[in-house]
Amino acid sequence: MRLPLTSRTPVAPPGSRTAGPVVPARTLTPVSGPPIPVPDPSGPTHLQFRRFAGCPVCNLHLRSVARRHAEIEAAGIREVAVFHSPAAELREHTAELPFAVVADPEKRLYTEFGVESAPRALLSPRAWGPVLRSVSRGLWAVARGRERLPAPRQPGGRLGLPADFLIAADGRVLAAHYGDHVYDQWPVDELLALTARLAPPTGR
Repeated sequence: MRLPLTSRTPVAPPGSRTAGPVVPARTLTPVSGPPIPVPDPSGPTHLQFRRFAGCPVCNLHLRSVARRHAEIEAAGIREVAVFHSPAAELREHTAELPFAVVADPEKRLYTEFGVESAPRALLSPRAWGPVLRSVSRGLWAVARGRERLPAPRQPGGRLGLPADFLIAADGRVLAAHYGDHVYDQWPVDELLALTARLAPPTGR
C-alpha cells in the first residue's frame, strides 16, 4: 500500500483528530537495539528517509540530529532514520548514533511513503554547498580513521531524495516534507516547532 502523501506542508491542523493519512501499525527492526513500534503509542515519531550507508550529506545532517537528540527526546519525539542499505553495511556507519536506524534495502518503506529518487538530488545548485562541505569533512574523517567510505556499489542508487514525516501516536501523519534536493530536510528547530504546534505533549 502507498500512503496518499504529496504535501510538503502540515497535513493535520492543530487539534484535528481525523485529518491526515494514517500509517498502519507495524514493528520495525533497527540495525541495533530492540524492535520499535511505528506509530509509537507513547508519542510522536519523526520518521526520516536518507540515502545509503556512509552517504556524506546524510552524515552531515544526522550529526546535527545526534547533537540535539536530548532536546528531541525531551520533546517526546522518537527519532527513526531509514536507509536503503543492507543492515550489516549500515551498522558499520551508524553505530554511534543515539537513535534508531532501520535498513530497507528493498525500499518497501520508500515505496509506501512515496519517497523518490531524481537527478535533481545532486544537480540542484542548492545542494552543491552541502555536498562539498560534507565530502570534505568526510574525507578528513576517513583519513583519520573516524569514518568509513561508503561501498563503491550502491544497488539502491545515489540519487535518493530525503523525506520527513511526523507521525502521531494514533498513526496520523501530522506533517510531511519531501526534499527537492539531497540536503532539503527538516532541521531540528523545525522538527521541534512542528511537534510543539501539531502534537500534544507526552510523558515519554
